[in-house]
Amino acid sequence: MLDLAPPSGPRAQDARRHAARRHAARRAHAAPEEPAERPRLAVLIPAHNEADRIGAAIDGLRDQTRRPDLVVVVCDNCTDDTAGTAAAHGAQVFHTQGNTHKKAGALNQAIAWMLPHLDDRDLLLVQDADTVLDPWFAETALGTFNRKVGAVGGVFYGEEGGGFLGLLQRMEFHRYAWELERTGGKAQVLTGTGTMFRARVLREVRAARRAGVIGGGTGYYSLASLTEDDEMTKAVKTLGYRAMSPAGCAVVTEVMPSLGKLWHQRLRWQRGALENLRDYGWTKVTARYFLQQFLMGFGALSFLVYLTYMATFTTLYGWPGLSPFWTAIGLIFVVEKTVSVRRAGPKAVLVAALMVPEMLYDLFQHAVYFTSLWGLLRRSEEKWVAT
Repeated sequence: MLDLAPPSGPRAQDARRHAARRHAARRAHAAPEEPAERPRLAVLIPAHNEADRIGAAIDGLRDQTRRPDLVVVVCDNCTDDTAGTAAAHGAQVFHTQGNTHKKAGALNQAIAWMLPHLDDRDLLLVQDADTVLDPWFAETALGTFNRKVGAVGGVFYGEEGGGFLGLLQRMEFHRYAWELERTGGKAQVLTGTGTMFRARVLREVRAARRAGVIGGGTGYYSLASLTEDDEMTKAVKTLGYRAMSPAGCAVVTEVMPSLGKLWHQRLRWQRGALENLRDYGWTKVTARYFLQQFLMGFGALSFLVYLTYMATFTTLYGWPGLSPFWTAIGLIFVVEKTVSVRRAGPKAVLVAALMVPEMLYDLFQHAVYFTSLWGLLRRSEEKWVAT
């Protein structure tokens, strides 16, 4: 069993007292200890004012078929009762000190505190506070590791709610999960919603940063990236490891409730991905990511050209009628769209079949892409906006 003493201080002492009472109540019902030779599993949950959601995240870890040996909530500049709620649900609490680098800085402090207590073969799971893991997540991830796999990330699905915009996001996430399944679970991005690392790999990442092999500072997570999870994926792969996202590692995460929040979230993701490629340059690892970004831009531009052409033609000459060839192509497109979201439910299938709602959603995504690309070319500063 992994047992670390959190940093001292009044809030940390209160958290330990709450945790002790919670653990005492649970110890009588604890399952028998598994063999000592198994690798230990520790969990870090970075949290900033997540008192309303942190309990569900911790409970999801307690429901794992392979329970973690230690769960630590990393309270980063919290002004609510995140620490008290976390302790009441049985987690230890780590308070960051003077962190000004958001999630990446908080994780760097917590990992530096925890990693000396882990062997190279031990595992560290980093999970967002607004996420609940599928009960099979830890067991599936553990079974995925081998000498070539350095990290195992989650397959994220959107939680219920958010109205029609929430449905569109859930459809997008289901489609991404479908694509992952078709490619054998090869992760494009080690999602921040939930990713498990070998302790050895994290040590190698820090050593590579300090040696200048990869950028991002001298810590574990890059402090220079808007999307530290995307950058960490490239770091792990640059060191020669595989990143996987098997279907059993499902997680449920929040969806953005408004266009404004969704805009800021996706702008951060897209701009961060572009900046990470700029910083890494063209390598064997990044070549496919460059190609993906090119195809994304080409597809967005082609779609805009098509819409402009159809609007102009229809205005000048009237509706051109239906072409059997292009109608057949369109039907194939609709079938692919509906099949890829069938697991999201009948509403998702209906919306996909209608096409127009998702076309408007695609236009929104294209606007995000071109805004990010223009900002990168102008070298304007993109500030982190909480969502």
